[in-house]
Amino acid sequence: MERPGSLRDAYLEGREHLTARGIEAAALEAEVLLRHAAGLERSRLFGRWTQPIDDGVWRAYVALLEVRADGCPLAYVTGQREFYGLTFAVDERVLIPRPETELLVDVLREVAEGGPEASVAPVLVDVGTGSGAVAIAASVTCPTSRVFATDVSPEALAVARDNAARHGVAPRLSWLVGDGLAPVLALGISADAIVCNPPYVPIDARDDVDPGVREHEPAIAVFAGPTGLELHRRIAEDARRVLRTGGVLGLEVAAKWDQADRVSALLIELGYAAVERRRDLAGWERVVVARWKS
Repeated sequence: MERPGSLRDAYLEGREHLTARGIEAAALEAEVLLRHAAGLERSRLFGRWTQPIDDGVWRAYVALLEVRADGCPLAYVTGQREFYGLTFAVDERVLIPRPETELLVDVLREVAEGGPEASVAPVLVDVGTGSGAVAIAASVTCPTSRVFATDVSPEALAVARDNAARHGVAPRLSWLVGDGLAPVLALGISADAIVCNPPYVPIDARDDVDPGVREHEPAIAVFAGPTGLELHRRIAEDARRVLRTGGVLGLEVAAKWDQADRVSALLIELGYAAVERRRDLAGWERVVVARWKS
């Protein structure tokens, strides 16, 4: 690819290149990558739209385009992702935070801001925190809360710690290495709310998953066992020993495989009450919420 005459021309070449490689959102992604290469916000990019592109910026842009065209997810190419109005560093050690998972932050905020009956310093738990996006967003928006976040991967928690420092909430967060709620149980913590986005893709549905997810995102955060609900059951069972009376559990589910129905039935079977399903912006049932009643 020869260096074009302007930033606009570079964008058009990038868009064409990504389109030819089958990237669905080629127009948006070409712009994002150009802004990243040039170190410019969107308004400043368009303000310089007809200006010549620097040779170093062009080389950086071409390199980013090639990595994306080879199938690496955009968030890993740029090293960041927006979530709940905040910017998080991400790489292949962690699952990329997605807009539908913001529903879990809403669950934590509702408990923390629940009016006179809410705890003065609510204890919130994020299981399988990955980049720390849910835990950090909850801590930023609920500054009186105490947030515990677990992950089986020490590498993922290293990313989460960096993100917490970036957003100035590190003192209010506790990072626990371990599987599921095991490290929380070991400490004897009582929580007002627990949320989790567990791996929920059945292992035999691996070929149905987008190649970018299948080949780049951590498999341990994507694929479950034969049913896809193995982690949902284990977390729901253990949460009964952590949640205070009336405490809330929120579990993200897949938009297919009848997971919302099946997880709702599971929670009722385990003794939870006030079970409800919440839809994401696309209208899919995405999070199941319940209260521990006993």
